[in-house]
Amino acid sequence: MTSLSIRPARADEIPALNALITASARILSQGHYTPEETEAAIAHVFGVDSELVADGTYMVVESGGETLGCGGWSRRATLFGGDSFAGRASGLLDPAHDAAKIRAFFVAPAAARRGVGAALLAACEQAARAAGFARTELMATLPGVPFYAALGYVAGSATTVDCGGVAVRFVAMAKQLSA
Repeated sequence: MTSLSIRPARADEIPALNALITASARILSQGHYTPEETEAAIAHVFGVDSELVADGTYMVVESGGETLGCGGWSRRATLFGGDSFAGRASGLLDPAHDAAKIRAFFVAPAAARRGVGAALLAACEQAARAAGFARTELMATLPGVPFYAALGYVAGSATTVDCGGVAVRFVAMAKQLSA
């Protein structure tokens, strides 16, 4: 793979990023979620949070002009969920006390396991650290748990989210950022 570039997402890219998220969820969730769980999560939880795009903290990973992944970090209270998720909270966090949120990481299926997610996570952690945060936390999908664990995240509570009458499992994870 040629070199990766990471830049802030633009509002006009949201439809294409949501399509990447849908494709990623459908392919990379196989064996972790049933098709019904995957479709329910796509409809009710997964997707771009346009507030992060407006904040400049939602990123796109590209190589050779092709979008390979997306994800971001946030100084806002919402832990997970795109624009369609009803449980969002816009309040700002205090870096002295709160953890930055790692949000909505998805990789194009053809680019999976090729360093895209790791490069994106490193960039997001660096930006959160530069904003004064000492910790990060996230809500991982089941296929995401091994990825985040390999990069220093510690699993906390498992939770189930009602996605339109379908229970979908997630795992809370956290990491102390090094100075």
